[in-house]
Amino acid sequence: MKLYSIYKIVMSHRKILILLIFFHLISSLKLNAQSSFVKVADGHFLIAEKQYNYIGANYWYGGLLANSEDGKRRVITELDFLVKQGVNNLRILAGSEGEGTIINMKRVSPALQPKPGIFNENTLLGLDFLLSEWGKRKMKAVIYLSNNWEWSGGFYQYLNWCGMVSDSTLKQKWNWDLICNEVSKFYTCDSCIHLYRQQVKLIVERTNSVTGKKYINDDAIMAWQLANEPRPMRPTAIPAFEKWVASTAAFIKSIDSNHLTTTGSEGEMGSENIQVFEAIHSNKNIDYATIHIWPKNWQWFSDTSVAVSWNKIVSNTQNYISKHEQVVQLLNKPLVIEEFGLPRDHQLYTAVSSTFHRDKFYQLICDALLKSVQQKKMLSGINFWAFSGSGKPSHLFWEDGDDLLGDPVQEEQGLNSVYKSDTSTWKIIHSCYHQIKKY
Repeated sequence: MKLYSIYKIVMSHRKILILLIFFHLISSLKLNAQSSFVKVADGHFLIAEKQYNYIGANYWYGGLLANSEDGKRRVITELDFLVKQGVNNLRILAGSEGEGTIINMKRVSPALQPKPGIFNENTLLGLDFLLSEWGKRKMKAVIYLSNNWEWSGGFYQYLNWCGMVSDSTLKQKWNWDLICNEVSKFYTCDSCIHLYRQQVKLIVERTNSVTGKKYINDDAIMAWQLANEPRPMRPTAIPAFEKWVASTAAFIKSIDSNHLTTTGSEGEMGSENIQVFEAIHSNKNIDYATIHIWPKNWQWFSDTSVAVSWNKIVSNTQNYISKHEQVVQLLNKPLVIEEFGLPRDHQLYTAVSSTFHRDKFYQLICDALLKSVQQKKMLSGINFWAFSGSGKPSHLFWEDGDDLLGDPVQEEQGLNSVYKSDTSTWKIIHSCYHQIKKY
C-alpha cells in the first residue's frame, strides 16, 4: 500500500476518533448538568444516582420577603441559618391571585396576578432572588403554583373572575359548607382552569432575572406542585378533581421534563377517601406523593389540651403515616410529609413560650423518617410548618407593615411559627439531619 494511502486512512480514523471524543464530552457535560436535578427511581429520590432524603421547612413567604432590600438581607441570614441546622429543602409559594379582602379577611400581597390574565412580574423578582441564593447553597425547593385556600386568592379568586362567585359573596365571611360547595366547582370551570394554567405557564417558563437561567434548567428547583392542599371538597367533585390532577400534571410535564411534579395533597384527609389519594398519585406524571399532618385542625385535641390528648395525637399520627406508606409501597413512589405543625404549649404565640409538646411531635415525625430511611422504605422527606426565622408577631392577626411569618394572614401570628430562637426545636431538626445523612 502506498504511503499516501496509509496516511489518508490514519487521518480519516483520527477524525472519527476526534468526533467520538467530542460527542462523548458533550454527552458527559449534559449528563453532569442533568445529574444535579432530583429524580425518582425505584421509589426513592436520587441526585446524581445517590439517594436524597431531606429535612425541609415551609418558607412560603420567602419570595415576597425578598422583594425589598431589607427583606433580601433577612433572606440571606435566614437561609444561612437553615443550612447550618441541616434544612436542605424549602416549600414556597409562587405567587398569589387577586387583591383586597377575601371572605372577610386579608390575603397575601402583592399579587402575582392582580387581575385575570394580567401579571405583575415584579412580584417574581423576590422569587428569583430566593432561588438564586438557595441554589448557591446547593439546596432544593418545591414551588406550589396556586392554593385551595383563600389566604393567597387561589381557586376562590379564579371562581370569582369567571363569574362563579360574585364580588359581594367573595368579600363576605364563608362557613365550611359554603367553602366546600363553591371551591368544588373549580374543577369543572374551564375558564378558571385556563386562567390558572396561564399563571402556571408564566412561572414554569420564567427566566431568573438574577442568574439568567431558565427555571426549567434550574436545579435549585426540585418540583412543581399543582397547588397547596388541593381537595375535591365534595364527593361529587371527585371525578373532575382526578381529571384536573392528571391533565395539569401532563401540562406541566409538556413544558418541563427536568423537574418532578406532585400534587400538594394532605393525604386521605384532603381526598375524601384513601382510594382517591391512591388514584391521583398513581398517575404517571405525578412523581411522588405528599401528605400533611395537622392534629389541631383535624381535632385530635381540643382547645389547649395537647398534654391530655397526647397519646391520641401519637397514635393518630403513626396510623396516618403508616396508612399512606402502604399506598406508596404499592405505587413504588416516594412519600413526603410536607406539612406538619403543632401550636406552642397552651397555644401561646410569643417566641419565649414553651415548645415542649411541639418538640415531642417534631421528634415523632423525625423518628418516622429515620425509620423509613433505615429500612429503605418510601418516606423520604419532611417539611415542618413553618419557619418564621427572625420575624416577630406584632398583632394577633397580620396587619400591613408587620413582619412576615410562617403563619398565613388568616391564622394567629406565631401559632405554628418556629423562630430562630427556638433552640430545643432546632436540636431535634439538626440531630435528625445528621442521623439520616448516614444512610
